[in-house]
Amino acid sequence: MANIKEIQDRMRSIQDTLKITNAMYMISTSKLKKSKKMLADTEPYFFALQSEMSRILRHLPEFEDIYFESDSSVAKKPEEKRVGYIVVTADKGLAGSYNHNIMKAAYEHLQSHPNNKLFVLGELGRHYFEQQGVHIDKQFHYTVQNPSLNRARNISGELLEQYHEGKLDEIYIIYTAMVNAVAEEVEIKQLLPLKRADFTSLHIPVDAPREELALVPSAEAVMDRIVPDYLVGFVYGALVEAFSCEQNARMMAMENATNSAKDMLHELDILYNRARQAAITQEITEVIAGAKAQKRKKKR
Repeated sequence: MANIKEIQDRMRSIQDTLKITNAMYMISTSKLKKSKKMLADTEPYFFALQSEMSRILRHLPEFEDIYFESDSSVAKKPEEKRVGYIVVTADKGLAGSYNHNIMKAAYEHLQSHPNNKLFVLGELGRHYFEQQGVHIDKQFHYTVQNPSLNRARNISGELLEQYHEGKLDEIYIIYTAMVNAVAEEVEIKQLLPLKRADFTSLHIPVDAPREELALVPSAEAVMDRIVPDYLVGFVYGALVEAFSCEQNARMMAMENATNSAKDMLHELDILYNRARQAAITQEITEVIAGAKAQKRKKKR
């Protein structure tokens, strides 16, 4: 059994750790609330853009645009396509399996498309892919800890430029989405080219009345203006949701660590009481033994 001083040292160490995990839990809670508000404030605008794109496609079923899938893009073999991947990881650890899950899914997806370009967000993602020997085409620094529309525009602008120049045929974003308060899952979404079916409602009756739609100067010009903004909104939403998932994962990890620390303190407290009681018992035994020895000496 460990002595009393060793047990006290361990208890003090765990109590110090407990203060850190409690502080990190409170910080993550505050950041999670902030990120949810950020997303709620901007969602209506981007949902409106998506609705307008749906209206245009509903009125112009034969509409073709560079941003939407065409017969030529579908006809290309998977190994011929130049695919770009945006992978959203974290800058910091202590978030449970959050980073491991996203990097594992991204690495497996990259292996299935060897003709790829990798765009990484997050320092842990950069370290992981460098260790795996995967070439990173561009890293966006200091983005995941403070998602903003400006940073989302920079990311979207870089990818749109390469898409227009024909350097990329498809663009995907890999991030973590929150299923509920305790569950998260890795999402792999195709950003470009857009799929018409994602914007076309399948439940509108054929004879349903349709409003008139005026597109000035042309449908192509309107769509070319809307789609980049829609992509900015999608990237921004993915950044905020990934940030929320990171904070939620860190909250759960810190809560588990706090509970484990409390359990350890409880066990150590029991050990401390036992050791203290054993020390007292030993001291009493020694006193009694000493008293008996003195008594025997006096009798002699």
